[in-house]
Amino acid sequence: MFDLIAFDADDTLWHSESHYADAQAKFKQLLTQYHSPEQIEQRLHQTEMRNLQLYGYGIKGFALSLIETAIELTEGRIRGDEIQHLIDLAKDMLTAEVQLLDHAADSVARLAASYPLMLITKGDLFDQETKIARSGLRPYFQYIEVVSDKTDDSYSALLAKYQLDPARFLMVGNSLRSDILPVVALGGQAVYIPYQITWAHETVVLSEQDRSRFFELEHIGLLPALVERLSPGSDTLGTTD
Repeated sequence: MFDLIAFDADDTLWHSESHYADAQAKFKQLLTQYHSPEQIEQRLHQTEMRNLQLYGYGIKGFALSLIETAIELTEGRIRGDEIQHLIDLAKDMLTAEVQLLDHAADSVARLAASYPLMLITKGDLFDQETKIARSGLRPYFQYIEVVSDKTDDSYSALLAKYQLDPARFLMVGNSLRSDILPVVALGGQAVYIPYQITWAHETVVLSEQDRSRFFELEHIGLLPALVERLSPGSDTLGTTD
């Protein structure tokens, strides 16, 4: 079956993108006197994409992009108290309660009874480590990996580090770009569980062939039953030709 089952964290086990969406809504409201919501959202996205190579993923980099975008869109007229408001938004995000998705705790506990589990997440190390600790799920995971990005190379390095056969490695996540496609490209197995909100950066267009290479579930509560159905004689999760 599987030598190891790996999980993404944000929006797979607990809510995350909804916090970003709330912060962006407040950001647009703050700058509505200067530009339309559509223009604000577009400029913020451009700034985030430009800054990814400098700040990486996570709330702190997001906060710096908020401030930079606000300065640009107001042509430097934004007030100090308004910048403080953006900083406070980021602090609220960093200290927000970790809210598990429905069925996440039960599914992880059930699978941990039969399989070694790994958590693979990207972003700021300190923020991710504190969320993992506050989630209450830490005891179920034998391995924790916080990476700067999730690419073919990063997954390949992890498979080599733990001496894992890709065909016996299962990745579970909500992002096609980060959790699913890189793994199946390496010959691994993947289960896609969409979240209610998808960051534009994580959106990809799939071909029918791509869709045949992984399973898709409505929610994580269905995962243990899917894994149980996969007998030692199963080929893969979908076709991989």
